[in-house]
Amino acid sequence: MIRSFKTLIPLALTATAMASDPWLVFEGKDGPGKGKHIVLISGDEEYRSEESLPMLGRLLAEKHGFKCTVLLPIDPKTGEINPNEQTNIPGIETIDSADFLILGLRFRELPDDKMKHFVDYVEAGKPLLGMRTSTHAFNYTRNKNSPYASWSFNSKEWPGGFGKQVLGETWINHHGNHGKQSTRGVKDADNRDHPLLRGVGEVWGPTDVYGVTKLPDDAKVLLHGEVLAGMSPDDGALEGKKNDPMMPVAWVRERNLGDGKVQHIVCTTMGAATDLESAGLRKLVVNSAYWACGLPVAEKLDVDPVGDYKPSPFGFNSFKKGVKPDDLR
Repeated sequence: MIRSFKTLIPLALTATAMASDPWLVFEGKDGPGKGKHIVLISGDEEYRSEESLPMLGRLLAEKHGFKCTVLLPIDPKTGEINPNEQTNIPGIETIDSADFLILGLRFRELPDDKMKHFVDYVEAGKPLLGMRTSTHAFNYTRNKNSPYASWSFNSKEWPGGFGKQVLGETWINHHGNHGKQSTRGVKDADNRDHPLLRGVGEVWGPTDVYGVTKLPDDAKVLLHGEVLAGMSPDDGALEGKKNDPMMPVAWVRERNLGDGKVQHIVCTTMGAATDLESAGLRKLVVNSAYWACGLPVAEKLDVDPVGDYKPSPFGFNSFKKGVKPDDLR
């Protein structure tokens, strides 16, 4: 009995050590990003960031050398990826070692001890990229007394919350007709030579243009969103006042934190998984990682996905059921 008990101990320890974490890690191969850590955080119900962020993480790791950790919304009962789970994103502690964040969030409400890792990162002035619904990343409805309730998209205490105060805008409205009018990115005439637009070709996505009220004075618009009359990149611009003027759909901030400290912020209201079929939009994301990590941005960078990338259409409750992080490794 003693012998078999001793045999069981290492077996149990081995099983524990081999248990897969409910997130993805893509170790960086050779490339300029070697030694830099990017954390990509998925958590939106509609735009399939649980499909796009693993694609981007694998691309940035295998073709550019960044170590990439992809965090996902996980149903704690089943261990499955569930975008409707708003309070559980395991592995959020990995933010502590991140050099850059890429966000695909919507209406999350993390427990205070987990949210603190995100807030500490932002308040330290580290760089990040917010995509699509990240303008309204947080919404505290369960614990309104949370010290982080002011990060909600509709906060009055910290007007507009994280979206307005950090990214530059919160949720306003669908400026284009959702599901009927797509978006073409048009480079801003004054900022077309910005490093973030270097090598960025045509940008088109099937999602609609979001409304933007007023960006901060330190924001530089990179792309304006031309509302198209239909859902094809070949459709013409919608006639009338929707495109006069066009709304910003991508901008950059060098946010002044005082004492000479500047935070590098990139935001695009494009970024659905289907939008990221656009090589131009993928180039903007890859450029953002280089720029934010202090690396030179080349005119030509490989932004082709690793393997097939056939994302699901956007829509509520249209996510692939029964998928666990292990299935994406």
